[in-house]
Amino acid sequence: MKILVLSWEFPPRLVGGISRHVAELYPELVKLGDQIHLITSEFGEAAKYEKVEGIHVHRVPVSHSNDFLHWVVNLNQSMGHYGGKLILEEGGFDLIHAHDWLVGDAAIALKHNFKIPLIATIHATEYGRHNGIHTPIQSYIHHKENLLAYNAWRIIVCTDYMRREIQQALNSPTDKIDIIYNGIRPEKKQHDDSFHAQDFRRQFAADHEKIVYYVGRMTYEKGISVLINAAPRLLNAMGGNVKFVIIGGGNTDNFRHQASALGIYHKCYFTGFLSDSYLDKFQTIADCAVFPSLYEPFGIVALESFASRVPVVVSNTGGFPEVVQHTITGIVTQVNNPDSLAWGILEVLQNPGYRQWLIDNAYKDLAHRFNWTKLAQQTQTVYHRVLQERSQTHWQ
Repeated sequence: MKILVLSWEFPPRLVGGISRHVAELYPELVKLGDQIHLITSEFGEAAKYEKVEGIHVHRVPVSHSNDFLHWVVNLNQSMGHYGGKLILEEGGFDLIHAHDWLVGDAAIALKHNFKIPLIATIHATEYGRHNGIHTPIQSYIHHKENLLAYNAWRIIVCTDYMRREIQQALNSPTDKIDIIYNGIRPEKKQHDDSFHAQDFRRQFAADHEKIVYYVGRMTYEKGISVLINAAPRLLNAMGGNVKFVIIGGGNTDNFRHQASALGIYHKCYFTGFLSDSYLDKFQTIADCAVFPSLYEPFGIVALESFASRVPVVVSNTGGFPEVVQHTITGIVTQVNNPDSLAWGILEVLQNPGYRQWLIDNAYKDLAHRFNWTKLAQQTQTVYHRVLQERSQTHWQ
């Protein structure tokens, strides 16, 4: 099969989980015999065209705008123009696969102009992020998500939770939605003998301090404030021997003020953005990974921690309870509850044997449920179904 993929982010542009998802799924589809052309936006010094693990990557120029929604309009104009030219020159594309609403306009236009079936992977919804639609901007994005879902031949989501959310928020019928988990390459967390773990660890904490970390976007929905509110309880229980490492780019002023007001700022390290290679090393030296999200469709960060052999504590929101099996592969705590979160982290820090048991179970679960080869096969099954249905459809 020949697939045209549209994604607004792809390495080296790393904003959320879409970039890693796209970069790790499609090489597996290439191995299964598919030809993949991926259109994304220009970024820094990245090549305008290159072949990455068998994927033909096309980076298109996007006119600058200080307004994000205006930038998205420019992105779709560039993707649509380039995609149409690519289809005319290359020919033979069987499917279009769009990732999230940001590329929806271009994907829908290409679908109708060339009569190529469209598959949409919807990674999150505006309705879910904000527990409803409350502002004109949210309404605009929600409308774009509805258009993409309506125009898609099939919709792929990452958890059963997201399937239910798509049904409710976007009025999509359940028999149009396929559930395919996210995956991970655990080998990227393995380091050679030149890596001195203890020396590396001392950049973040003293030898006697346990490292509890969060990594992700610096947004309200990620629940960082819940972790900071839980920190005093943890420090009291652990005799002050904990360092909280908060990793991610973006504005951290509110969280810094919160930590200062609680008198624990000296126990918090806000690192800013860390490169993938640096983060891969860091995760292997931490004692506990904490993801206290208020909204989380899947939580690929949990898989990153599984692969790093770090015990995971998450909230019971969204897809997390499907990804992390409570008391088996991690600890699931009550959403937006600092006391519950503190309890879960202490379960890990104060019980070394239990901690190791969770780590071992989680690592085994990667191969069982989150293996990219298996997930690519499931994706290809969806592709074949659409192609078969397309062959039996008269499209005027």
